[in-house]
Amino acid sequence: LPTCARLGLGNIVPIRGVFSVSPPWACFGKMAEKSAGKDSISGHWEIAGLILEKPFPVFPNGFPRELVKQFEIQAGVRTIGNVAASGTEIIARLGEEHLSSKALILYTSADSVFQLAAHEDLYPPENLYEICRVARNLCQGEYGVGRVIARPFTGTPGAFVRTTRRKDFSLPPISDTLLDLLTANGRKVLAVGKIYDLFAGRGISNRVKTADNTEVMKTVHKVIQEDHDHDLIFANCVDFDELWGHRNDERGFARGLEQFDEQLNALLPLLRQNDLLLITADHGCDPTIKTSTDHTREYVPLLTFGPNASRGVNLGTRETFADVAATLAEVFDLNYTFPATSFLKQII
Repeated sequence: LPTCARLGLGNIVPIRGVFSVSPPWACFGKMAEKSAGKDSISGHWEIAGLILEKPFPVFPNGFPRELVKQFEIQAGVRTIGNVAASGTEIIARLGEEHLSSKALILYTSADSVFQLAAHEDLYPPENLYEICRVARNLCQGEYGVGRVIARPFTGTPGAFVRTTRRKDFSLPPISDTLLDLLTANGRKVLAVGKIYDLFAGRGISNRVKTADNTEVMKTVHKVIQEDHDHDLIFANCVDFDELWGHRNDERGFARGLEQFDEQLNALLPLLRQNDLLLITADHGCDPTIKTSTDHTREYVPLLTFGPNASRGVNLGTRETFADVAATLAEVFDLNYTFPATSFLKQII
């Protein structure tokens, strides 16, 4: 990963195969998650300044029968499954029964998610999305899962494949985030990829849907070159989590990192004089832990780079992801104090 290495990734902690440099091009450090949890919503919300004191509820033994029955009545559907499982595994196991019975496959995971899988020939994605909206309205309070997720798939028994038409229906943030404050102050926020869904559309001026990491990075490249209207671009490369982390695919993860490194190398020269690039993560998803396919709670990297920014500063171990929000609040003169510490003075 030569580009990440030059920026200082190998200076954060020793990483086999990633050299450390002196001085690196970027400022570098790592961040601990302060919120209770290790899922995409709590991680992204914390990056945007919202720290959760209570984790979202999880249902390792499946959802209560009364909730499932009420959902089936309101949505006019039947369900099978209702267990904690890997998405690819449960589709392989129950896909044929789903095709014959037309019952939706309901499942969850170690995360706070209510997931509905359906074959696109039986339930076109827009139909599945409407059904998920019913579930989202029901999943409140003690059943208030972080996300209701539509999981369309195609194929035949023995060869089912999930499609890129996944859609997340998140709880809206429980208080203002950096994004809300930016848009309330006339700033424009562009969400690329998964970001719009994770914030339930809150605090976002415009969005670009993407199918994979490559499309995310191409969009970021294009926006930097052609669109000077947005003040903040917030992008998520979801493949590291969805395709490789949860499937324990070390080789895929490695190839994805190498591809990202090449795309990052092409991105850096496009940055304008006053642009600031921050690279981090919302949680871990370690593909080398073969006993689990769940998210992992660990430090996330922090790299900050800009043509006019400081270089080579060790930002240390930050106590919360919300330090990013505190820093950007200062960048944009929001006159708002997040429960975190800005590192702006260290990077400019």
